[in-house]
Amino acid sequence: MRARDLAAPYPTVHADAPAVDAARILTEAGRPALVVVDDHDHPTAILPASQVLRFVIPRYIQDDPALARVVDEEFADHMCDSLAGKTVAELLPREGPKLVVVEPDDNVIEIAALMAGNRSPLVAVVDGKGSKAPMMGAITVASLLSGLLPERITDPG
Repeated sequence: MRARDLAAPYPTVHADAPAVDAARILTEAGRPALVVVDDHDHPTAILPASQVLRFVIPRYIQDDPALARVVDEEFADHMCDSLAGKTVAELLPREGPKLVVVEPDDNVIEIAALMAGNRSPLVAVVDGKGSKAPMMGAITVASLLSGLLPERITDPG
């Protein structure tokens, strides 16, 4: 199985897009991350959903999760207000999963090794070399694993 066989359309955003819009796309599409693309639809970065959480949850609560028990519902209702006026570029992690790009002919083992080695929840499939090649689609860990797992055998008895 090759990357072209597993690649599927995938939501993308531009770095200058509103952060709130990116968060909505993540939740509505139920995706583990978004691919950030440039003006040529070439992938440039990955925005993991967990990074959006890191942005909206105050640092002091991340440092001491026990403090979350004393936060009231009104505070929780307004946590995402911190996304207002921010762009996707401002949410991108300085460290963390890097964008992994594969070519259509890459095989499933190559893709799996890259995903595992980079701790990436997805890879972008790009047809062509260079920084101007548009993204064909993406492969998530879930879609990769579903292509690798053997068919489920049902017990006739």
